[in-house]
Amino acid sequence: MANKLLATLNVSQHTTNLVFGNFQYIMFLGFLGIVYIANAHFAEKSVRRIQLLQREIKELKWEYTSIKSETMYKSMQSQIDQSLEPVGLNLENKGPLVIQVK
Repeated sequence: MANKLLATLNVSQHTTNLVFGNFQYIMFLGFLGIVYIANAHFAEKSVRRIQLLQREIKELKWEYTSIKSETMYKSMQSQIDQSLEPVGLNLENKGPLVIQVK
């Protein structure tokens, strides 16, 4: 009876039989673990790239807005007059000429 109890409690043999009996299942779980870790790394890399692109888009929007406002300011009639004075062109503020067809 004691030998039988010791034989059933032999962890080494029981564990070895259990591991080799379910070797395919353990390999499958290992593969799933590797896929899970790879997926987490890929997701983190994608999130970092998205954040970088969002920052770049924000900077480009700021640049676009500043260029647009500068262009609007320089296209005002008073600014055009000031920029043409050094060249020698003087635009009088008479307004546009109206052409009438008879």
